[in-house]
Amino acid sequence: MNVKKIKEPVVKNLGELKLTGFRVLCAGEEYALEIPKASKLLESRLSEIKNVKNKDIQFGAFIVDTNSEEEDGYLVAVEVEEFENTPEGMFTLTVPAQRYASANYEGPNIGIFNAYEELHSWAAEQGHKRLKDKWHVEKFKSWEDPNNLVVELLDTIE
Repeated sequence: MNVKKIKEPVVKNLGELKLTGFRVLCAGEEYALEIPKASKLLESRLSEIKNVKNKDIQFGAFIVDTNSEEEDGYLVAVEVEEFENTPEGMFTLTVPAQRYASANYEGPNIGIFNAYEELHSWAAEQGHKRLKDKWHVEKFKSWEDPNNLVVELLDTIE
């Protein structure tokens, strides 16, 4: 039996996102350990970030095929109305308005890779081309427990 990892895949357009947070840069196999650490650090320093839209939602952002060091890694962030006095050690990122293949995933962070495979297959079946050189986004509604994530996967498409 093939158990589905994702729920309700759809195509959606999102407007520009302004994100402030921490950049995680490590070996590929270490991201599953390092991202939760950055998430906890962000939560502990949330009061330092001005103009936060929703403190109960964290974002992840990454480029699959990056061409520059500045774009490498994974950003753990919150959305802000505007950038103002970025706290020390944090980064800002503006993700332009884009089109995404989107699906919800609930489960352990190690299962997210299989969820992405399902989303990629679904998008390809629908005739959508992935844009690996653009920012991809993860919208976390629950992130405190890495074994029980609630996240919307937003994979950039044409």
